[in-house]
Amino acid sequence: MIKLVASDLDGTLLDPAGNLPSGTFRAIEKLYEKGILFCAASGRQLVALRQMFAPVADKMLFLAENGAIVAQGHRMLRCRSLRPEASLRALRAIGTLTGVHPLLCTPACAYYESEAQPFLYFVKASYCSNRKADLFATAQTERVCKIAVYDDDAPEKKTMTVLPHALPDLRVTLSGGNWLDISDKNTHKGRAMRFIRKAFGFAREECAAFGDHMNDYEMLIECAHPYVPENAYPPLKKLIGGSIPSNAEGGALTAMEQIAEGKLP
Repeated sequence: MIKLVASDLDGTLLDPAGNLPSGTFRAIEKLYEKGILFCAASGRQLVALRQMFAPVADKMLFLAENGAIVAQGHRMLRCRSLRPEASLRALRAIGTLTGVHPLLCTPACAYYESEAQPFLYFVKASYCSNRKADLFATAQTERVCKIAVYDDDAPEKKTMTVLPHALPDLRVTLSGGNWLDISDKNTHKGRAMRFIRKAFGFAREECAAFGDHMNDYEMLIECAHPYVPENAYPPLKKLIGGSIPSNAEGGALTAMEQIAEGKLP
């Protein structure tokens, strides 16, 4: 029997316009009534996730900042952060690149310095708690969970060819579209999923997960029932195999409803 359903948001549960499909809260309620916990697993900040799922926030789990934070309702269960020295080193490496904009993500707020567009538009749209600040000063005083990086060009062509080599002791991974994330080497959705499984006593066979990009990979393989939507990043589709209809077709929501009925997608 499935006891935990975890889903990435952007590109997976959310539709192409970035909205929750109609019926999401009803599906989460139904899962909860059947003794199944739903976990929103995202690179987004915790405050934004709680706001997005406000009607059912007390009946679910949150895996925020790509695994740096785990919370149940309004109670934080886990928080991992970068060392200040590592954050400063990452900012220096990012500063050598043109058209690349960092965002310091802390448990309470996301800090930006560049006001370039469309970077700032995406920050304002996805991070409801945000503030302009001196990033080097902030990195030394705030608890940084991750550094989200926006590349004006395709990250595979530039940023991902430079930063993993410049920061070998940190985790640098694509997170979707023009974004990539920098975090502690051991901070990712898979580690957070392992923490959840241990904290709640879930066996791997009792967990299902949905995700569309490489920052979901470790979470997917931590669950015995991993699925990717048809619109997923092709290399991830090749690694995982099992697929559900695209996010435009509401594939993840349909799968959640099927699991609530005791069926696997």
